[in-house]
Amino acid sequence: MRRPGLRARVTAGFAVGALLVSAAMALLSYQLTERFLLDERERTARRAALFDAGIVRAGLDTDNPEVLPVLRSLDTGANRRALIWRDGDFYSRTVVDKTLTDSLPKSVISLVEQGKPAVQRVRIAGRPAMVFGIPIGESTALYEIDYMSELDGNLKVLALVLTLVAATTAGAGALLGVYASRRVMRPLNTVADAARDIAGGRLGARLDPATEPDLARLATSFNHMVDQLSARMERDRRFAADVSHELRSPLQTLAAAASVLERRREKFDERSATAAGLVVEEVQRFQELVTDLLELARSDQPADTAPVDVGALARQVCRHRGLPTSLVTADVDTGPVWRVDRRRIEQVLANLIDNAQAHGGGVVAVRLATQPAARILEVDDEGPGVSAADREAIFDRFVRGRSAGARGDNDGTGLGLALVVQHVTAHEGSVQVLDRPGGGARFRIELPPERS
Repeated sequence: MRRPGLRARVTAGFAVGALLVSAAMALLSYQLTERFLLDERERTARRAALFDAGIVRAGLDTDNPEVLPVLRSLDTGANRRALIWRDGDFYSRTVVDKTLTDSLPKSVISLVEQGKPAVQRVRIAGRPAMVFGIPIGESTALYEIDYMSELDGNLKVLALVLTLVAATTAGAGALLGVYASRRVMRPLNTVADAARDIAGGRLGARLDPATEPDLARLATSFNHMVDQLSARMERDRRFAADVSHELRSPLQTLAAAASVLERRREKFDERSATAAGLVVEEVQRFQELVTDLLELARSDQPADTAPVDVGALARQVCRHRGLPTSLVTADVDTGPVWRVDRRRIEQVLANLIDNAQAHGGGVVAVRLATQPAARILEVDDEGPGVSAADREAIFDRFVRGRSAGARGDNDGTGLGLALVVQHVTAHEGSVQVLDRPGGGARFRIELPPERS
């Protein structure tokens, strides 16, 4: 099972902690309240039972004692029942309820028979009650049953209220956990955003140590790491640019010599002519590689944007390669002008079209579209497509993919798609390769919408 994230664990911790604290407080409050109310009720009922016992003793201490008149003289109200035990029989105001007498606790009866008053809480016919037993004479005793249905109902309401309070407190704890986790995660989200920007090629992203004083050391170390990385990449870029620039002069000399060999191939024997052709091809490929390296060295610079008719630019690229301009289509909502770096977008179009012509069986469509969330540029081919294992790797430098290698197609420098990624990243966009409906590959570029 997937382990919950830090935010979920913090939220759950606050919720569980609040629930445990509130449940403990609710339980303690309920127990204290219950004990207080029951003790108070017992004291009140005991005083009433002792008062009634005095009345019974006075009523029976006559020459002709009558039990029923004495019972009727007691003011027991609606919640109390009085029973007099005399000479082995129970007496009540009305007919003696056998179930009621059988419900009297044996421990209370035993203590009363020993001449000791007793009290016990019981349930009679499902109703909570207190049973008081008070000895009056050798063969006489008063038993009073005080029903506590009202108190029991109040305690149930109290338990329900405390349960709702505990649940509400747990919910409040969860909300507090959400807030606290967001506060805790905010600096980490800032670091993640900065790292994402740097991974996307925006090396100017930095963290402000003053924003989160507790993370000042992390921010300082992070900024130092980015500075070192930026400096290293700048050194590598300059090195590639310098090497490529220094190679251009000897390459031009080699190209001139190769062109002489090309013009005189007919005068060579077959073996020499083949060797001369190979030299010409490799020199031309070497020139393309140096040109791409120079372009790659410049690709880390910010994009120089200006209004560009991308549809016209795409048709121009197709026309220069002998392709029909009808391949370029645009949806009805697409404006004719995008604010982009013309040189970079032209290079992107050229590299994608050349890649489709060389490795994808030819271009079948170039589409432009504007959506609320992005500007879309797609180039479709009718080749075998790109396998899922290659869809990330083909955008790396000097990688041609398994499909190209399988066909023995080794033309190109292996930098074309890497340049596409660099130029698109300079526009804060993204590029991906998808399966084209009906077969082939679809290279899809998404640029952010125009900023107002």
